[in-house]
Amino acid sequence: MELKGKKINFLGDSITESTGASCVENGYVNQIAERTGAICRNYGIGGTRIAIQKTPSLNARYDLYFSSRVEEMDPDADIVVVFGGTNDFGHGDASLGMFSDRTADTFYGGLHELYLKLIQKYPESKIVILTPLHRANEDNPRGDNKATPYGVLKTYVEMIRNVAEYYSLPMLDLYKTSGIQPKIPVMRDTYMPDGLHPNDKGHSILADKVIKFLKTL
Repeated sequence: MELKGKKINFLGDSITESTGASCVENGYVNQIAERTGAICRNYGIGGTRIAIQKTPSLNARYDLYFSSRVEEMDPDADIVVVFGGTNDFGHGDASLGMFSDRTADTFYGGLHELYLKLIQKYPESKIVILTPLHRANEDNPRGDNKATPYGVLKTYVEMIRNVAEYYSLPMLDLYKTSGIQPKIPVMRDTYMPDGLHPNDKGHSILADKVIKFLKTL
């Protein structure tokens, strides 16, 4: 697919919002726009999750879960890119649930609710799913010396993959292929200094990966 002039909606969390980059212009969404000539619209909100948070966050903005924001997105997108899940793992309190769930009260249900809403709103658009990146604390995000009762980050990645496959949505597996593993000190220093958010170089890698993937659609 030629991306120049295409309208792309990006629904995500802090990484989509450009956190970690030295400025908004160096975030991966803006880099994609600059490199391709696509019209990129950023709907990233830091701290947000795919599932509903049972215990309200101190900042109510963090509780604007993904499917609750679909209605506000511009309706004329050629492509919709969804990049989330790391916050559900890192500080969400919703249960994983079951594949049969269809409401955002669980992570499985949140995925179904989100993908269905997007398909219904954008039936002729390409809807693309990105898996979370590796993060430094992907086995123990809450600092209690044992894995979260909700599983390790890979559990969430596999659930995202399962639901994306169910709806036959194209998926870019960044967990598997981004080339960024912050548990390795040199990679962390180079691409993800805080162990979670890519820096300018990390955002550049993201932009490269997403551009190449979108061009295959």
